[in-house]
Amino acid sequence: MGKKSIERVEISAPKMRTVNFKIEGTAPLVMNKFSHKAKEQMMKNMEAGSQSKKGSKREAKDFNECYESATYRNGSRKGWIGLPATAIRSAMVRACSLVGFTMTHAKLGLFIEADGVDFEDGTPLIKLNGEPRKLEAKVRNDNGGADIRIRPMFEKWDAAVRIRYDEDMFSSADVANLLLRVGSQVGLLEGRPSSTKSCGMGWGLFKIASK
Repeated sequence: MGKKSIERVEISAPKMRTVNFKIEGTAPLVMNKFSHKAKEQMMKNMEAGSQSKKGSKREAKDFNECYESATYRNGSRKGWIGLPATAIRSAMVRACSLVGFTMTHAKLGLFIEADGVDFEDGTPLIKLNGEPRKLEAKVRNDNGGADIRIRPMFEKWDAAVRIRYDEDMFSSADVANLLLRVGSQVGLLEGRPSSTKSCGMGWGLFKIASK
């Protein structure tokens, strides 16, 4: 029998580069962190099973607590407010679909470098500049009932974003243009144009102020 030929495969090392941008809001930014208290209540209901609603009382809603619980903060309850780095990354991957680039491939070539993490759930955060106000949002619950949700809204905001990307997949111009598409078409967080449940409120849009 003849000898089998040996095929040599050469895989190049990843060429990762980081580029810096400053983004500046052109529309309000509204965040809605899933609160630690809500998680605890869900766990209690799951543990109680079919008995969870029998004889239970509805607690009075603390709107200040709702506001704080919806806010991402670095390090502690009094730390700086942050924008989830995952929100920008997900939005950039989503923007790839607008130009025919495979989103599953984009996940492997785009990363956002965080400035810190949320003190409760460890969400990677980018420091957000701006002063929020309390937004009283009228919503419909899954059961059809009306409710009021208190959320932090930034009417003027900006942030410094560091994007790490694979140069074999994207150029620096590609990254900048994807970020521009996020800022003008996809949006970030609550009420964004790309919301899966509605057409959004036009919130979470931005421009690139400088690199």
